[in-house]
Amino acid sequence: MLGVVAGYLIQADRAPTPLPPLSQPVLAQAKGDGPEPLSAAQDRRVKTEGDLRKLLLKKPTGARNAAWTAGDGWLDIAEYANDFTDPAEKFTDLVGDDFRRAAVVGWKVGSSYSVEIRLVQFRQEDSMAALDSSLNHQGWAEEESGTDSWAIPGTGDGMAYVHTRPDTEPGYLPQYGAEAHAWRGDVSMEIWVYGAKPITKKTIMDLAERQMERL
Repeated sequence: MLGVVAGYLIQADRAPTPLPPLSQPVLAQAKGDGPEPLSAAQDRRVKTEGDLRKLLLKKPTGARNAAWTAGDGWLDIAEYANDFTDPAEKFTDLVGDDFRRAAVVGWKVGSSYSVEIRLVQFRQEDSMAALDSSLNHQGWAEEESGTDSWAIPGTGDGMAYVHTRPDTEPGYLPQYGAEAHAWRGDVSMEIWVYGAKPITKKTIMDLAERQMERL
């Protein structure tokens, strides 16, 4: 007991041990220039923040403009939703997905087939809506019977489809279709091709690869 008391007395007489400083030593700043900023060609954000219509493929020589596409090349949320089976439900989904804008171009190649390409951009504040949109379209395409599919090179998970069985309606000629879906950043790409004869793999793949290169 005496030893314990003596120990307390000794500690009481000692000056308190100073604590280590909270601040850290200042590190010397690295010398030299920082990395060069990305050029507009390298920075995808710069490309997609401009006029989205300029990233669409151009109408090929000899093709005719499609009458069904928007006159100024833009689709607002209501126009875009209107092309789905349930426009009201799709409109609500697009609001939740932070739809931003959509650009469209279309043309007809003689009497062979017609093409429509859409670039749909989302704000993506809470979700990867462009990816979700692409995968949703792919899911519907894969459910159609008589469908062949191929991966679009350089896109990761982009896919192209050819529907070998035509859609038939009374009073209309049978209509064959093909489609392609991929995404990059906040933009989802949709390509739709229709014709009275089967659409070839080369036709849809060429369109998909060239359009993704522009993104």
